[in-house]
Amino acid sequence: MAIYLDHAATTPMLPAAIDAYARQMAQTGNASSLHAQGRAVRKAVEESRELIAKAAGCDASEIIFTASGTEANNLAIKGFFWSNPSKKTIVVSAIEHHAVIDPVEWLKEHEGAKVIYAPVDNLGVLDLTALEKIISEHRDDIAVIAIMHSNNEVGTIQPIADVVKIAGDIPVHTDAVQSFGKMVFDFKALGVTSATISAHKLGGPLGVAALILKRGLDITPLLHGGGQERDIRSSTVNAPGIVSFATAVDQALANLRDNYSKMSSLQFQLREDILREVPDARINGWAQEILPNILNVTFPGTKNESLLVLLDMAGISASQGSACSAGVQRPSHVLLAMGLSEKEADSTVRFSLGHTSTQEDIDALCGVIADVVKRAIK
Repeated sequence: MAIYLDHAATTPMLPAAIDAYARQMAQTGNASSLHAQGRAVRKAVEESRELIAKAAGCDASEIIFTASGTEANNLAIKGFFWSNPSKKTIVVSAIEHHAVIDPVEWLKEHEGAKVIYAPVDNLGVLDLTALEKIISEHRDDIAVIAIMHSNNEVGTIQPIADVVKIAGDIPVHTDAVQSFGKMVFDFKALGVTSATISAHKLGGPLGVAALILKRGLDITPLLHGGGQERDIRSSTVNAPGIVSFATAVDQALANLRDNYSKMSSLQFQLREDILREVPDARINGWAQEILPNILNVTFPGTKNESLLVLLDMAGISASQGSACSAGVQRPSHVLLAMGLSEKEADSTVRFSLGHTSTQEDIDALCGVIADVVKRAIK
C-alpha cells in the first residue's frame, strides 16, 4: 500500500471539492458575459470569493484569483516594485520559497533591484533585530518586504505581525500558501499589505490560487487583457477551480481544529519514533511556533536522493524539500540559511502530513526507516 507523506507539495483533493469541480465544469458560460449563463457562472464565482474572503479574514474585493501561488507571488513582488519606480530595494527573508526568491533575483538582474536577504536563526525563525536594522538603514528606498507566513521545508511560523509593525508604511507581502487551511490565518489582523494562498495545499484543485491585496491599492499587473480581477489580473476566471477552491476552504475551516489536533499528534509521534529508530537523526526547525504537518529530518551520513529512492521502493512518498526544486542538484537554501552545512542539507528529508494521513502511515514509515537509513549510508 502506498504511503503518501508529501502533502506540503500537494495534498489529495477532498471528495466534496472534486464534486464541486465536476458540477461547475458541466455549466456553460463565461463569467464576463452578460447573458443568463454568464451571470450564473459569475454568481458562483462571487459566492466563492466571499466564502474564501471570510475564511481568510479579508474583504471579498481584496481577493484576486490567479492560476497558482507562484503567479500570485510574482504579481505581488513585481507589482509593488514596478509601482514604486523611485524605490529599488526589496527585502526578503533568507528562507523564502523560490516563487519569491526567483522573481526578486530576476528584478535584480533585469530591472536594477537591490535585494537584501534578512537572516533567520538556527530554527528558521526570522531575526527581527537584524530586520529592523535593515529597514532603518534602507527605509526610504524599500519598495516591498516579503516574509513568508510559514516555511514550506521546516514549518516554522514567522512573526509577521511584528514585521508589519517594524515596516510601518512599507508594503509587506506574505506567502501563506502552506499556512492557509491548516491554522488560523487572518489577513486584517496580521496587517499585511498582500498575501498568497493556494487551493491545492488544502484539498482543492491544482491551477487556482489567489493574491489577497489590501483594498484601495493598485499594483502594476503582469498580464494585460480583459481587465478581470480589479484590472490587476486579466484572464477569463477559472470558475470550476474557484468553486472547488471555495469548497475545499469551507471544509478545511470547518474541520480546522480537529485536523490541527490530529496532524500535531501524528507529527509529534513521527518525531519521537524517528528519533527512537535512528538515534543520531536531527530534527530541523522544531520551533515553538510550527505548522502541525511538517517534519524536516537530517540523517547524518546519508544522501537524501538515496533515502528518497529507498523510501519510494518501500512504497513511501516523501521529498527533500520544495517540490519546485525537485530534480535540482543543489542544497536547500533554507537549511543553509539556518546554519546547516551543505553535507547536512544533502542528508535531509521532509515528511509532511495531510488530511488523509493516519497512524498506520506513521507506523509503516517507522517500521522501515532504520533499515532505509542503514542502506543509504553504504
